[in-house]
Formats: sequence, C-alpha cells, structure tokens
Amino acid sequence: MNAAEHLNAYAEGWTHGDADMILKATAKDFTFDDPNVGVVTRDALSDYLVGLKETIASQHEGRVPEPMLSLTELLTREEGGRLTASCWWTVPGTAIEGAGLIKVDAEGVHSEVITYHAKPGG
Repeated sequence: MNAAEHLNAYAEGWTHGDADMILKATAKDFTFDDPNVGVVTRDALSDYLVGLKETIASQHEGRVPEPMLSLTELLTREEGGRLTASCWWTVPGTAIEGAGLIKVDAEGVHSEVITYHAKPGG
C-alpha cells in the first residue's frame, strides 16, 4: 500500500474503533501520543482503545456510538514520500473532540499526536 492507502485504512479503523484495522495500517515503529495517557506503543494500542471505549461509553448512555469517531477537516501534505495529515475528530454524542497530526509513508502510519478540545471524562 502507498501512504494514502495506509492513511485511509487507519482513519477507517479509528472511525469504527477497530484495533485490528488500525494496527494493519501502522508501521512497526508506530506510536500514538495522547496527552492524557502519554505515548502508546503499537503493542499497547489495543489496550488503550479498550480504555478509550470505556470512557466514551460513560459519556454516551453506556455504549460506544457507531461510528465511534467522526473525522473532518482533513489536510494532507506530501514531501519526500512521507505524508503528513491533520484532522479534526469528534466522538458523536459526547463532548470529546480534538485534533490529530499523523505521519505516514509506504511502510504505514508511524505516529499520531492528538490534542483535546474537551477533555475525556468532563
């Protein structure tokens, strides 16, 4: 897959809260940086996602909405075979929202750093 295909698969995985789909789109050195949790490695992402879903469910009538995330305002820039993407994300039906900065190439998604506009849990 090329960088854009990895990015699309990664976004689809997050939209549906599917850890396997997310991980298939990531490179071996993948990290996910959540300011409330710290840096999450590729090996720890599934556990992170379980905790995130618990937080989401606590703010959404005890369940995770489908889709789990809505992604908008996607901006991309390609330079030297590496794609940098930025997006706005929201969890429908909750106050949880923020932005993500993603680095991806033909090996997969290498990193994402997120910020929150509204902190999970209130």
